[in-house]
Amino acid sequence: MPQEIGQETVGSAELGRWLRTFADEVTDHADELTRLDSEIGDADHGSNMRRGMTAVVGKLDAAPDAAPAALLKSAGMTLVSTVGGASGPLYGTFFLRMGTSAGDRAEFDGAAFAAALRAGLEGVLTRGKAQLGDKTMVDALTPAVDALDAALADGASLKDALRAAATAAREGADATVPLVARKGRASYLGERSAGHRDPGATSTTLLLEAAAESLG
Repeated sequence: MPQEIGQETVGSAELGRWLRTFADEVTDHADELTRLDSEIGDADHGSNMRRGMTAVVGKLDAAPDAAPAALLKSAGMTLVSTVGGASGPLYGTFFLRMGTSAGDRAEFDGAAFAAALRAGLEGVLTRGKAQLGDKTMVDALTPAVDALDAALADGASLKDALRAAATAAREGADATVPLVARKGRASYLGERSAGHRDPGATSTTLLLEAAAESLG
């Protein structure tokens, strides 16, 4: 068994609970995500993410005993194939990279889970070519991953570290409001993109809040 951080580990059951919680959050906030996307994008982020996460839950139901790597990779491939626009490839890459990081482990300790999230972030950075400050999901995901690492290094439990990550994600998403978009559809608006919260950063916040609620 891996060394535990804060007496907590994350296996397939916990990962499944995280994804189901995220799917519920996406459904509950689909109208908000679409409204945000209508201001600076294609007005489909909420519907696209709801469709993708509904498909992910269907895959979970079909293979409830999948190992962590297989579960995460299945989620990633499902999102790539069912979510339109940039969100499918980006979220898909995030979960695929997490799955690769999982290797053949049966469960994550806190440090390994944080490493998997960072691998997911690096995949998003590589795939989307966005940087911090470009008004994308990176603006929520980067501070979240950094906060998780910092909290675990300070001896926090995984639960408390994930709460810190969720808070950092929300603060990062809020900070996108005054930014001028430099990537994605919103970048076509130039200065007019300022004053709007980024929908991808908002859905990323839901992802981290779902983790804080369901893991640890």
